[in-house]
Amino acid sequence: MNSIIPADAFGSKKKWQRLGLNQRPRAYETSDQIQLLNKITLNDFLRFSKFSKGYISQVKSGYRPPSKRFLKALKEYTTKVKTKRDYLSLFLKSRQTIEVTEQTLEYYQAKLGRFLREVNADKANRQDIETFLLQFENPGNRHAYHRVIKTFYNWREEIYDLPSPVKKLKAPRLGKPILPALTADQVSFLINTVEKVRDKAIIAVFTESGLRLSELANVKPEDIDWTNGTIKVLGKGRKEALAPLGEKTQYYIKIWLQEYQPKETIWGLNKWGITSMLRRLEKTTGITCNPHVFRRTFACLLRKAGLDVMTIKDLGRWESLEMVQRYTRSVTFYNSLKFYKSILG
Repeated sequence: MNSIIPADAFGSKKKWQRLGLNQRPRAYETSDQIQLLNKITLNDFLRFSKFSKGYISQVKSGYRPPSKRFLKALKEYTTKVKTKRDYLSLFLKSRQTIEVTEQTLEYYQAKLGRFLREVNADKANRQDIETFLLQFENPGNRHAYHRVIKTFYNWREEIYDLPSPVKKLKAPRLGKPILPALTADQVSFLINTVEKVRDKAIIAVFTESGLRLSELANVKPEDIDWTNGTIKVLGKGRKEALAPLGEKTQYYIKIWLQEYQPKETIWGLNKWGITSMLRRLEKTTGITCNPHVFRRTFACLLRKAGLDVMTIKDLGRWESLEMVQRYTRSVTFYNSLKFYKSILG
């Protein structure tokens, strides 16, 4: 007759207990380098080392010997990447005190977070930072990381009086492509394609008012001045400003508000919901339609209508003429082309 094996004979007992040993072997745990695992943030090391969470847990608990590659990765992390201060948390708190937007905080979290996971901010020199930037093939992305890193090191120098390794590091050059914008006919086609009046109103506001996504997503009923045809928005840097309210926009918003009773914003959608709607519309029509394209369209259609760049800058709440000129380069060229005459006759 088979003997009955207790249920916990294998399930709950550790391997060293089943082998009859007095205590768990600690040969792997006693390594000075392995002890460092208890002093570092495991998730950051996971992303840095590319080892699995299960493998690291086994090494950390002493049940598996660390490989040479693991020890090398741990040494590199603790000597090259890990800093004494939690710079990311401290920097984000400093941004919160000056009341940057939630979107800006998320931007810093992503960009600076990656930099600090891959580079030791206290030991990095200019060459280390250049090497980090060169991994990004997209010039715009490389430029964005450069701005974030420079802002971080300026803050670090101001708070801790530590020299900045990027003080003389020039920003990567950006090309000046002609940025895409929509024609009035394309905008009308998009408005006619969507079924919900709310979505028609959103497209109209983007195009006629030139609002940024965060500005549009936060429009409340009390922000609309029907008499003067304006919308009050909270723009970049938490600056209150007014934007124009076009006739077609007013028409669709009024119909929508007859159907929907707003509790907070007039849309009943957050910015992610608005973005999802536009992505579905782009997939359906094949026309690029995102908040940036609509903002460029706002500038280009006004330029085609004969408005000067200074007026467009004020209506669109841009801080400088440079961006307006960049957005409307194609319009300027085609306007000039009207006066072109063949040189050879």
